[in-house]
Amino acid sequence: MSIYSLSSFIQNYSQKPDVIEPFQLESDHMLKVDLNGDVWIKTGTMIAYKGVIKFSREKMFEHGLGKAIKKSFTGEGASLTKAQGRGELFLADNGKRISIINLASNSITVNGNDILAFSPSINWDIKLINSLSGIMAGGLFNMKLGGSGYVAITTYYKPLILMVTPDKPIATDPNATVAWSSNLTPELKTDISLRTFLGRGSGESLQMLFRGQGFVVVQPYEEITFQAN
Repeated sequence: MSIYSLSSFIQNYSQKPDVIEPFQLESDHMLKVDLNGDVWIKTGTMIAYKGVIKFSREKMFEHGLGKAIKKSFTGEGASLTKAQGRGELFLADNGKRISIINLASNSITVNGNDILAFSPSINWDIKLINSLSGIMAGGLFNMKLGGSGYVAITTYYKPLILMVTPDKPIATDPNATVAWSSNLTPELKTDISLRTFLGRGSGESLQMLFRGQGFVVVQPYEEITFQAN
């Protein structure tokens, strides 16, 4: 039988058998959620579903006044939709690679644009890096997710996890930084000189600096989520 036959095509790309996990990878770029209740997903990422599922856009004050005020400053990067019902829900985000994390009473901070879905049992809040350089950069927001449940995040291509230790801080490009352990508090700093203003700088004038003990997730792609003013 030819490896390019119709039966081979169907065999290679048919839905995979179930595993006993509510979040499952159908491929590196597609997430399946076995839904029995509700789940929060990034708006616009549903590509198919089986069963009876209803979608409702997150209400302005659904998560309280404080989060509503914070979200008003974050744009569409963290726009959420609630999927409710029973069935199989398939999600994808512009072909980006998907990673599933079972937090199990841990926490992680993720760039809001890189969150695909999370369990309703997950507690979350919006964090904004506020510093002089952060204001100059137009701000940088992220979401802290914690508790017990599943989180699916996306990256362009295969991510790299870098370990941060007290004697080895790590600096990253904000546009390539996807997530980090929530015990770390990054500093947003600039390296601006006359050459930068003249357009002859290195292009790396804005950096995130991580100190302490933890990890940072980066991707081999600079995803523009904000621009300097």
